[in-house]
Amino acid sequence: MHLSHLSLTDYRSYRQAELDLVPGPNVLVGSNGVGKTNIVEAIGYLATQDSHRVPHDTPLVRFGASQAIIRGRIHRGERAVAVEMEINPGRSNRAAINRGAPQRAREALGLLRSVLFAPEDLALVTGDPSVRRRFLDDLVVQLRPALGDAGSDYERVLRQRNALLKNARASRTWTEEHEHTIAVWDEHLSRAGARVLHGRLHVLRMLAAPLTESYAALAGSRKPAGFSYESTVPAAAGQHGTVPDEEELYEALLAELGSRRRQERDRGVTLAGPHRDDLALALGPAPAKGFASHGETWSLALALKLASYRVLVADDPDPDARPVLILDDVFAELDAGRRTRLAALVSDAEQLLVTAAVAEDIPVELRGPRIGVSLGEEGSTLDPGVRP
Repeated sequence: MHLSHLSLTDYRSYRQAELDLVPGPNVLVGSNGVGKTNIVEAIGYLATQDSHRVPHDTPLVRFGASQAIIRGRIHRGERAVAVEMEINPGRSNRAAINRGAPQRAREALGLLRSVLFAPEDLALVTGDPSVRRRFLDDLVVQLRPALGDAGSDYERVLRQRNALLKNARASRTWTEEHEHTIAVWDEHLSRAGARVLHGRLHVLRMLAAPLTESYAALAGSRKPAGFSYESTVPAAAGQHGTVPDEEELYEALLAELGSRRRQERDRGVTLAGPHRDDLALALGPAPAKGFASHGETWSLALALKLASYRVLVADDPDPDARPVLILDDVFAELDAGRRTRLAALVSDAEQLLVTAAVAEDIPVELRGPRIGVSLGEEGSTLDPGVRP
């Protein structure tokens, strides 16, 4: 799978940009802050409909514009599809496929698969649990686009349930009507939560071996990388060689909500469910967060993304289905040994995009066509005439 062309209109720092890309390595070179990351972010957004940098869409639209548009031509073997994504802050985003009528943006999920690693991904190791939950949920959607609504359904029900608990706490009353209504929300939350948990646990089962292998190959370390899923739902916690079915997870979450009813009434918030879970990463016997060195943190975060790439490759063994792999400003932070090992690990990608402030940071094996990126008064510009 690869992109042959990317077009941006009013996206971040680009008023208009046209970029031709080739299979194999493509290198974006420019000083920090000129717009390299905006390009790879747009490609990631085309695949996941999510930004790795911000939680909402407003910053993606160039200041003063009302809408941003990303267009891409995606190739899978002999087949090609054109996708146009409209980003409309405050309104529903829309997508057009092969110049058809605009429709729900979710209809375009799955047409492009990509895995992006950026410096922000250090938060996978050092950041809050929400970062790791988001990583799992994004991978679930790439694997099974039909689950794209699972997370939003869960969040919608959670907001409604929390509103009921908060209002009851504020009024200092808990009536029979409250009890009946919370039971209804328990049912909805458990059904939606079971779908989210089942997807996450399925992904974790697939990630376990690739994570250990990727970290060992990248870091050259004898410390094995691993993880455990920490959950408020006992049936979901731990390390899963097999994944509980959705019905079992539904029953377990429903029971947990019932057991915490008094605590939830006192605190006015939902205390059980996938929104409170975490992925506990470890190097050897020690937790990675707080114990890993800076180099180990970089290697572990990068290994997680490489493992997710391997999961997507294994999910569809067709060589033409391999995701686009993106490495944003990575090599400057790695020593010579890790650079060489990383180059070997990504050499089988059908298409690789690399950004760097200094071209010499990139291993010789990955030096493909070079695109210069600069920033002027009208915004970021691309110079595809730069050559390796």
